[in-house]
Amino acid sequence: MNDSVRIAVQLQPQHADYGQIRDAVRRAEDLGVDAAFNWDHFFPLFGDPDGKHFECWTMLGAWAEQTSRIELGALVSCNSYRNPDLLADMARTVDHISGGRLILGIGAGWFEKDYQQFGYEFGTAGSRIADLGAALPRIRRRLEAGNPAPVRPVPIMIGGGGERKTLRLVAEHADIWHGFGDAETIARKSAILDEHGRAVGRDTTGVVRSAGVDAPPDEVADGMLAAGVSLFTIGVSGPDYDLSLVEQWVQWRDRQEPTSDKGLTA
Repeated sequence: MNDSVRIAVQLQPQHADYGQIRDAVRRAEDLGVDAAFNWDHFFPLFGDPDGKHFECWTMLGAWAEQTSRIELGALVSCNSYRNPDLLADMARTVDHISGGRLILGIGAGWFEKDYQQFGYEFGTAGSRIADLGAALPRIRRRLEAGNPAPVRPVPIMIGGGGERKTLRLVAEHADIWHGFGDAETIARKSAILDEHGRAVGRDTTGVVRSAGVDAPPDEVADGMLAAGVSLFTIGVSGPDYDLSLVEQWVQWRDRQEPTSDKGLTA
């Protein structure tokens, strides 16, 4: 496992004009974050449900041009919204625009309003996870077939915590697992992930553990570190994109052992 502690920000593309989002990306990179994520939805997840909102992947292309150092991606793309081969080629393109800084985050999808309003079949949780399982090998193959090839092997991050199906997909396919919950929950599910790894013949101790945090580091960092988390993501919403908590985490990171300047899965 890459033991370097890294800090990411999820700039939630809601309740803001794009200029405010662009400014937040600039401020986040200047602050010293290691990665910036958005999310893949079509409507706000909280606040005014009909408030301002922007699409994920066109935004990532703009971020790739705007930034020069940080890694970037979606936390996470919804597998249901795009043909897997198309998504892979979009990822390859953004990887080149960014000079090899893309993380391909993906999940099974869950926000029913997106599906209803944009005409996607919602199905069931089981069918969406099955679709994700079928898509992941196609994504890998399409990435490998692209000309030119990606700048680097594009790391795949799977978000979700389903213990029987989702974590098995993580064990089979992911470079990064983004889990949800407190340190105790992350630790328990991380152990289940390793069980799946043994079942599929893969050493999953090399899968980077990622989690969201919404409290200062002196309150939660030690527990999360003990649970194996090395990528900490702070979510912020528009219109103001207050990065004060992000700054606390960056300062905490800088007080840890010196870290490599390589990417999350280098």
